[in-house]
Amino acid sequence: MQEMTSHERFKRMYEHRDADRVPIIDSPWSATIERWHREGMPEDVSYIDFFGLDKVATISTDNSPRYEIKTIEETDDYKITTTSWGVTYKNWKHAASTPEYLDFTITTPDRWLEAKQRMTPTPDRIPWDYLKANYARWKNEGYWIQAALWFGFDITHSHAVGTERLLMAMVTDPDWCVDMFNTELDVDLALLDMIWDAGYEFDVITWPDDMGYKYHQFFSLDMYRSLLKPVHKRAIDWAHSKGIRAHLHSCGDIMPFVPELVEIGLDALNPLEVKAGMDSKALKQQYSGKLVLHGGINAVLWDDFDAIADEMRRIIPVLKENGGYIFSSDHSVPSSVSLENFRRIVELAKELGKY
Repeated sequence: MQEMTSHERFKRMYEHRDADRVPIIDSPWSATIERWHREGMPEDVSYIDFFGLDKVATISTDNSPRYEIKTIEETDDYKITTTSWGVTYKNWKHAASTPEYLDFTITTPDRWLEAKQRMTPTPDRIPWDYLKANYARWKNEGYWIQAALWFGFDITHSHAVGTERLLMAMVTDPDWCVDMFNTELDVDLALLDMIWDAGYEFDVITWPDDMGYKYHQFFSLDMYRSLLKPVHKRAIDWAHSKGIRAHLHSCGDIMPFVPELVEIGLDALNPLEVKAGMDSKALKQQYSGKLVLHGGINAVLWDDFDAIADEMRRIIPVLKENGGYIFSSDHSVPSSVSLENFRRIVELAKELGKY
């Protein structure tokens, strides 16, 4: 089959059709990029171009309360900053890890109402100069273009109010939680409508909403159905009204939630975290032709090429059948993965992913 652009490959996958090969993408940690530079990857070359990965462009907006962003402390190893959501966190510079969340501004329903008043969807929250400078090139070079949303359980607990606080509120004050989820999405969609109406169309919406951890979920299926599922459905319905797709990133074991997500029309699910309990082969068997599977390749094995190669040979032929698969790790590429290992993994993915 003739070589396709990234846009053509992704489009075929979402249509559950064969392509020249499956799309191949991934997200290395910054510490991983540092390692690859030490091992010979040029500083001035994107890892996407260096390894020949598929091209994806992301359009992001700012739906935050716009609290002051400032640096509180910085050393050679870490940086403590505040965010536009009023969170203080410590970010490690040379380690593949998530930030350590130290303090929060939005701690009560009243503090939320103060933040909510600051979340007005105005045009200055959109990166117009970035779009003007890059959009035509994305289209001409066959990029798959995604628009990022920022709403839901994961965003609210980790980036706005704190994990324990939100989990308790989902039981004691569910109306507060639903208001936060919906307001975040309202601002998102208002901004994306402005972008769309200005002629900058995109192929898919995507958002992170980690709802699980190892072998379990953060909340019950009933709680998902009552508090979060209707908000997810709103996002998906908005995308479908534009004739585009909806892609969810949700870490952990969310197997019990997958039927609910398929029911409301979700088009694609990532990262299919093997180490947490996700079974991508079972999902393919049950939802072939209905759900694009993205990921499902155990990142724990990526520093051992023989082990990950065996896993890829076992998994990829099943997941790519009749389209509907995007290759990547089941989260992010850890810093234990050498430049040479990643090169060999990409080459094998291209070989196994051919139709």
